[in-house]
Parts: sequence; structure tokens; C-alpha cells
Amino acid sequence: MRDALLIGNEAEAVAAKTRKVDRDLRQTVGVPFVEEPRMICREVNVYYGDKHAINNVTIDVGKNEVLAMIGPSGCGKSTFLRCLNRMNDTIAGCRVTGEILLDDFNIYDKKVDVVPLRAQVGMVFQKPNPFPKSIFDNVAYGPKIHGLVNNKSELADIVEDSIKKAGLWSEVSDRLDQPGTGLSGGQQQRLCIARAIAVRPEVILMDEPCSALDPIATATIEDLITELKEHYTIAIVTHNMQQAARVSQRTAYFHLGDLVEVGPTDRIFTNPRHQLTEDYITGRFG
Repeated sequence: MRDALLIGNEAEAVAAKTRKVDRDLRQTVGVPFVEEPRMICREVNVYYGDKHAINNVTIDVGKNEVLAMIGPSGCGKSTFLRCLNRMNDTIAGCRVTGEILLDDFNIYDKKVDVVPLRAQVGMVFQKPNPFPKSIFDNVAYGPKIHGLVNNKSELADIVEDSIKKAGLWSEVSDRLDQPGTGLSGGQQQRLCIARAIAVRPEVILMDEPCSALDPIATATIEDLITELKEHYTIAIVTHNMQQAARVSQRTAYFHLGDLVEVGPTDRIFTNPRHQLTEDYITGRFG
């Protein structure tokens, strides 16, 4: 694998100096593999009835990295993100083929129980969605239903640790019994992140987590993502290309269901190799 990565990186460096790949060529440009993958996706296809929404996507999500998925609306990036913890199972008529491995185990194996899977691969949605419960109970809910605690003291420790990791403790420690829905939008999103990490996930998926937030709250969430990377693998879908450039180490560009290009974030934004990628990041469409 190491040799393949070295060869791939050398090939990227050479190709970056040549002309762009034509818009009509949709085979993935760049190296989709990493040396230490947390999730491995191979030839993933998604169908909504007869509509082919994701076309043969192969990519790794690396351990302790942030992978940003970008592209115009309807390109398939959120659909692909939802494949990573089988959220598409909830959509009637949706069918997924290919292989997605979490720590070398196929999450689409018929034996897999999606409830513990979605604890291992947590999701933070576009709009904050706290439960109509207290701040404490929002975070405590997951550990309780998954049987992760033996007593109230352990539960309190997990709640406190999760809220601290989400950067919210100093703002809510004196009002944990108050409704989570009474927090500001940015605080609610951090509460949802605390709720996700309370069940000890390996991977956190974020689907445009800042799109409903103001710039100050967005900056707080971005700082939090950088801190969380030390403990978790993160895949984020965003329409904000500046955000992708700030928080991610690798970026994947999707277009009409195809994974068009993937590579180190700094290269994708400064020297894209596919013409479609350049067209998107320079604002010619999207």
C-alpha cells in the first residue's frame, strides 16, 4: 500500500503540471486511497428506483482526518455520506451496491445491526435537532439506550466529558436541567455533536453542519471540528468551499453522481487536475 501511495502521489505531482482532464472524462482523478483508512468504500452505487444517483465511487476515509465532500447541489455528496452509516436504508426504493468497510467489516453485510452501527458512525445534520428534553438528557440518551453505563455517576461523567469535547460546557454547566431547544442555533448544533460523541463513535458524519448558523457560530464549529479530528475520523459535506479549505486535509469533488477528483485539500483548491473541479471552485457553475 505504501508503494502504491508513493507512486500515486508522484503521478499526481507530474499530472498537476500537465493540462486539465477534460470535462467529459468522469473517471476519478487523484489517489482515493490512504495509508491508514478507517472506512474503505469500493465501487459504491446508489439507486433511487431506476435513477442511478451514485456511480461506482471508490474512496478511503482516513483515520483521524477530515474528508470534505464538495460539489453543486444534487451532485450526490449527501447521498454518499448517508451510505456511510446506512441512513439511506430509511428511504423507500433506495438500493446500495458495492462494499463499505468499517475496520475491515462490511457494514452492508446482512448480519449487521444498524442501531449499533449508527452509534459507531454518528451523524450531525444540517439543521440542529435537539430532542425535546433537558440538555443533560439529550446527551445521556444515547449511552443509556446503548447500555454504555452502569450507574448514574458513570452517566454524569460521560455527559460532562461529551459536552466539554463539544466546547459547550462553560456555557451550559449551570443549566443542564433546562431544555436543549432553548439554546441558540450554534449551541444546539454543538449539543447535537456532544450527543453524537457520547456513544463513543469511531466516525462522525456531518451534513452541512454550519449552513443554518451565523458566521460566529460557524467559526466555533470549525474550531471544534479541528479539535475533534484528534480523536475521531470526520467526513463533512459542505457547500462552503472556504470552510472545506479551512477544516479538511483531503477533499473529494462530486459531480452528477461521479467522484470526479480527490486529493489533498491544498492541491484541490490551488491546482485542481480535472476541468470540472476547476470550473466549480472558480465559480463557473454551482
